[in-house]
Amino acid sequence: MTTPIARHPTRIFPSVIEELAERFGHAPALISERESMTYRELAGRSNQYARWALAQGLAKGEGICLFMPNRPEYLAIWLGVSRIGGITSLVNTNLTGPSLAHSIDIVEPKHIIVASELMEVFSATRHRLSTKAKVWVHGNSVVDLPAVDRELERYSGQKLAKTEQRPVTIKDWALYIYTSGTTGLPKAANVSHYRVMLWAYWFAGMLDTKSDDRMYDCLPMYHSVGGVVAPGAVLVNGGSVVIREKFSTRQFWDDVVHWDCTLFQYIGELCRYLLNSETHPREKQHRIRACCGNGLRPDVWNDFKTRFCIPQILEFYAATEGNVSLYNVEGKPGAIGRIPPFLAHRFPLAIVKVDVVKERPLRDDQGRCIRCAPDESGEAISKISIDPAEPGSRFEGYTDKKDSERKILRDVFEQGDAWYRTGDLMRKDESGYFYFVDRVGDTFRWKGENVATTEVFEVIMAFPGVKEATIYGVAIPAHDGRAGMAALVASATFDLKAFRDHLVQSLPAYAQPIFVRICGAIHVTATFKQTKTEFVRLGYDPSSTTDPIYFNDHERGAFVPLDKMLFERIQTGRMRI
Repeated sequence: MTTPIARHPTRIFPSVIEELAERFGHAPALISERESMTYRELAGRSNQYARWALAQGLAKGEGICLFMPNRPEYLAIWLGVSRIGGITSLVNTNLTGPSLAHSIDIVEPKHIIVASELMEVFSATRHRLSTKAKVWVHGNSVVDLPAVDRELERYSGQKLAKTEQRPVTIKDWALYIYTSGTTGLPKAANVSHYRVMLWAYWFAGMLDTKSDDRMYDCLPMYHSVGGVVAPGAVLVNGGSVVIREKFSTRQFWDDVVHWDCTLFQYIGELCRYLLNSETHPREKQHRIRACCGNGLRPDVWNDFKTRFCIPQILEFYAATEGNVSLYNVEGKPGAIGRIPPFLAHRFPLAIVKVDVVKERPLRDDQGRCIRCAPDESGEAISKISIDPAEPGSRFEGYTDKKDSERKILRDVFEQGDAWYRTGDLMRKDESGYFYFVDRVGDTFRWKGENVATTEVFEVIMAFPGVKEATIYGVAIPAHDGRAGMAALVASATFDLKAFRDHLVQSLPAYAQPIFVRICGAIHVTATFKQTKTEFVRLGYDPSSTTDPIYFNDHERGAFVPLDKMLFERIQTGRMRI
């Protein structure tokens, strides 16, 4: 399904939507509680936005920012803008203040479309912007700004005439999609029309989508999975996409059954939340035939599949800006994919040894990277190709060239070669299955050993009474590396003594958390990635929080309350760690 993309360079995703409108007409394309669109209506609305962009003088290569919650209109907007060569920046709707201003400024938009329900957040940030973009509101609002939805009424939804069209190809940028890292300011990744087409058709093939399929999409549309992959994979074959504004554990199965969905897109923690929830009367009354996503951990996989009667789980690994994709089409629990030997030449992926402290790959005496042995953890890297016949192996990078260069590893196995750094630690077993281990920056070193936070996390989450957890390393004076610390959300039945016994039995001594913090909540991003920054900043100082913190006292063989006196003994090196 993906091979023809490069053969037809002027056939971009907005063109595909127009073709689908001719074929499927009044069949439902996008469905939601707020609004719904048939294929013909989606094509028409996107054409109106294309004409709006032309009327505003938006030149090819110039952009707009879209600050809007999930809804069918979201897709119509960027389809229309990209149809005439514009680029839409999909701004994270959870951002505020400096991070929101930064995300807008780095793409230098000519226009900004803000949903009325987000106007208060945007208005509080507007004074921070250096860009002079024209701001439009979408929806009813009391602010004195032009309303893009009312302006749209002036323009026809008919196909663009030849005089209105611009020469746009799959090589041109279609979107800017921001990285959702848990630390630092967002980076805007370049997403070409080729990549949009690749995502849509590749996943359509992997999921074998049909016109009678309905995809349940509750992931944020400002990310590649929720905004392009999930809808695109179903739309290209005439199916429907049910769009929900936000994921809800309580509403999930009601929605899936009500809208008669056959597919859903997941993030690993979404599955964990569902599995940890109380039994829902409709959790087995659905017609789901497959779910697709990434991050489904081994400790959740089988229980999730069994409890909710999910016939197929399609786990994949990819990055918005990366040139590497892995798919676990065989359903092996915990694996993120496998590259069959006969396809290895088309997907040059390697796992190399890495210094987790310096966060860079190790080199041998000749200055070359060192491949890992089977089941040895290392950083996954993928070869970058500039061959026009291999557009999928390109690294499209970010709007900031310096950020792009930081992700490129050069002279890896031979002089002059270039490889994309995923920043992820993986291992590959003897059978060729790949497994995600940790983020390079999340793994820390303690007692001369590398500690993978995901390994500790899985052990902790297996203990009764632990609802949520996040693992990180904290610095201790006069000690090398970082000591392990866990922040937990626990039930009233949580037994701290039994918990320590569980850790001792399940983890090597160096990986057992030195500190445990019991807290009320652990904040996550919209894609359920835990935000550890504040936990790391506060460390284990008991005066920094009202949450109880415990110290793993090996001499007593118990977790003991960490008070000010014990804290000072640790700080001054008078306490054995």
